[in-house]
Amino acid sequence: MNKAELIQSLETRLGSKKAASDALEAVVDAIIREVAKGNKVGITGFGTFEKISRAARTGRNPRTGTTVRIKKTSVPKFKPGTAFKAVVANPRSLPKTGNAGGRASSAAAAAAPAKAAAKKTTAKKATTAKKAATTKTAAATKTTAKKAATTKTAAAAKKTTAKKATPAKATAKKTTAKKATPAKTTAKKTTAKKAATAKKTTAKKSTAKRSARR
Repeated sequence: MNKAELIQSLETRLGSKKAASDALEAVVDAIIREVAKGNKVGITGFGTFEKISRAARTGRNPRTGTTVRIKKTSVPKFKPGTAFKAVVANPRSLPKTGNAGGRASSAAAAAAPAKAAAKKTTAKKATTAKKAATTKTAAATKTTAKKAATTKTAAAAKKTTAKKATPAKATAKKTTAKKATPAKTTAKKTTAKKAATAKKTTAKKSTAKRSARR
């Protein structure tokens, strides 16, 4: 079994080829990194991966038969676990493929659409809330602007009315004053005439009295 076939086998358990490929790549990468650092990676029931050092030695080229000096080096080593050895020794003891894994993959596959739907619903609700808030803000702004415009219009109308009323009042006062002035003049003339007539009458009477005495 090569890597592609292993991914295909995992695909039947994990539900998708991408999930199987990502899982395999992640496991292999984690093992390689830890072993390269000099750490052991033990997987219960499977085995242990570790780094070992090989001393310098003399080897032989299989093609030419000449001796070759091999330098000291470090190599990875895999030590199979007891359960792994037992299954390899007796393949009949191996459980049926994909019981637990298949159930887990089915549950994960069933839960995936629900999670996606929940995320979409949450995103839609957030978008709707934002739109509603924006609409309310715009409406409040328009209402405030209308009120301000109405207030300005009312103030302007009051000023115009006051300006128009002032000349009317002044004209009315002038007219009243003009009308009152002739009346006063006529009254003065009448009084003067009466006074002159009374003086003439008094003078005539005095003259008549004097003539009678003589």
